Amino acid sequence: MSLVEQINEDIKNAMKAREKERLEALRGIKKVILEARAAVGANAELSDGEVLKIIQKLAKQGTDSAMIYKEQGREDLYEQEMIQVKVFESYLPTKLSDEELSAEIKAIIAESGATSVREMGKVMGIASKKLAGKADGKEIAEKVKALLS
Repeated sequence: MSLVEQINEDIKNAMKAREKERLEALRGIKKVILEARAAVGANAELSDGEVLKIIQKLAKQGTDSAMIYKEQGREDLYEQEMIQVKVFESYLPTKLSDEELSAEIKAIIAESGATSVREMGKVMGIASKKLAGKADGKEIAEKVKALLS
């Protein structure tokens, strides 16, 4: 079952169970997927990797929005946004821990032969592709910079 089919099935289940917040988040995912399909071409199917990128983007946007709501003292909106982010994250691969991320990046550095911060771009290119969905790009960049300096 593809990720799109899984999301459609989860929408049906959320409707039956009357899970309002979950249903709202799933419909948001479906809306963005439909828009992406239309942009690619009529009736174009998206791969699971493309759908994961869409969900990652939604999760990041939701987290950013939630932080802004929290800074402004809007706990009600913060909680609502975090509920949606949790639904988005349920479709994403599990994040790497700090130690696992360091180990992965050390292996990538050894594989690429990079020795200084000047070669950070080469390492980032490989790391971004290999660790997509498993770690945030900002975290990857910070680790790479720390390990190369």
